[in-house]
Amino acid sequence: MDNYMEKYESWLKDENIDAQTKAELERIRGKEDEIKERFYKDLEFGTGGLRGIIGAGSNRLNIYTVGRATQGLANYIQKAGTAAQGVAIAYDSRHMSVEFAHAAGCVLAANGIKAYVYPSLRPTPMLSFAVRKLGTTAGIVITASHNPPEYNGYKVYWADGAQVSTPQDHAIIDEVNAIDGYGQVKTMPLEEAKEKGLFCLIGEEVDEAYDDEVLAQRFDTTQETQKRCENFSLVYTPLHGSGNLPVRRVLEKAGFTQVHVVKEQELPDGNFTTVGYPNPEDPKVFVLAEALARQTGADLIVGTDPDCDRVGAVVKDHHGDYTVLTGNMVGTLLTDYILRRRKEKGTLPDNGVVIKTIVSSEMIRPICAAYGVEVMDVLTGFKYIGKKIKEFEESGSHTYLFGFEESYGCLAGTYARDKDAVVAVLLIAEMAAYYKEQGMTLYDALFALYDTYGCYREKVISVTLKGLAGTEKIGRIMASFRTAAPSHFAGIAVKTAADYSTGLKKDLQSGAEDQIDLPSSDILYYTLSDGTWICIRPSGTEPKLKFYYGVQAQNAALADEKIAALEADIDAKVKAVD
Repeated sequence: MDNYMEKYESWLKDENIDAQTKAELERIRGKEDEIKERFYKDLEFGTGGLRGIIGAGSNRLNIYTVGRATQGLANYIQKAGTAAQGVAIAYDSRHMSVEFAHAAGCVLAANGIKAYVYPSLRPTPMLSFAVRKLGTTAGIVITASHNPPEYNGYKVYWADGAQVSTPQDHAIIDEVNAIDGYGQVKTMPLEEAKEKGLFCLIGEEVDEAYDDEVLAQRFDTTQETQKRCENFSLVYTPLHGSGNLPVRRVLEKAGFTQVHVVKEQELPDGNFTTVGYPNPEDPKVFVLAEALARQTGADLIVGTDPDCDRVGAVVKDHHGDYTVLTGNMVGTLLTDYILRRRKEKGTLPDNGVVIKTIVSSEMIRPICAAYGVEVMDVLTGFKYIGKKIKEFEESGSHTYLFGFEESYGCLAGTYARDKDAVVAVLLIAEMAAYYKEQGMTLYDALFALYDTYGCYREKVISVTLKGLAGTEKIGRIMASFRTAAPSHFAGIAVKTAADYSTGLKKDLQSGAEDQIDLPSSDILYYTLSDGTWICIRPSGTEPKLKFYYGVQAQNAALADEKIAALEADIDAKVKAVD
């Protein structure tokens, strides 16, 4: 960290760094804080890849940090002996996405590894699908998901279509970290790579095959049930991202004829001009969509993030006003809908399983129990759900039915191994049309589930702490909770405290300890005496510390009271840490 100024000067002297990048660095000469932020460390290639602010510097995302990551991946592939299979590449609408995708492809080509690149922006789940369809050894997607406009990212997938996971991710990280300088990164001109057949575009037939797999997840395929789709009106916003064409194409093929697209948010825009922060978890991104919905009388609003792996849904409440559903609410509704429709059609298997992350709603547990379906928990990150699907495929022990995480991501089907907002939009629309025929909105359907299984409420608080100081503060907060586990939250006694970094769960009343049957991770998890749960973890992709919590109560009002009390108590505990 102390040599950031030396690293700054070395970039200016490095013959491998282009003149434009050096000019950007010269403009910050004398701005020590800015130089420190850009050079106090190398942008870390984490367990999923890279994510960072675009710009010049070792702690920024640029063609050099992307090239270094790709060279490390290429070295790993060469040692694995799978170079002949090639690598698929996709990208979204963010700034520099095309340039980074082409830079990665040219590095692979220079290493004798064929790059299969989409000709224009595509959703992340379509990359996952392409890896499986084309039989490549790996995949790369250039995206920063729902981060602000100044960010971009680089995610790595393996041959099963899922993001790389342990121990493979650490082996790739070791290869990346072994590259000392940018002179070790091989590359070749794009046109040369094309001429040698080492850089080729993915054809439309892959898009068509993807559409077929998504459409196969429908339940309403008869002429009679198709009328539900024709009589249903919805508003869709791609939030300037990659979902625009595939979502609309799939909805049209499914028979939805009344799809109204928010024109101001239809086309790609790396600045995300109308929203700034293109996250469907934020109700503010639906302002324009709600205006269009009121104008058209739409029954439903759906929106997808820039790389189209997350979806947000807005429905009419009991008063006819539009209200935003949380990711947990959507996941719960889809879980019940999929199991309900499978039971209706006689396709509910005896070994069915629904998978959720440890920070997602507990409400699906009683729902799945009612259908005789098992629930499995995994760590936060959809790659763990993808890993389970692979295990089931190899062992035949379970039949995967659905998987979701609270952060607005889910997957029905096994054609991809990452969350897919395209199939989510399709199933949400079909589900809403199904309930409309029964005189219900999705809001009504949710409350019907509350009446049956109890009212569950969840919330997440994200504390944003940027830069080096922020990283240090996150560490102090985690250390504070780890070294002195709270005995109470909001006046409710803590029953168990689990530390996923040590793999131990302790009963605070008896003192008994149990092993946690999940991989080690920087996570703290508390269960309270009334069934309330709290989870604390640093984000793996953003400068944030996240607090998740969930409650159960007899009705929504009581549940909301519990949520408010927990929020106030957690806020006080965080502020108490220096």
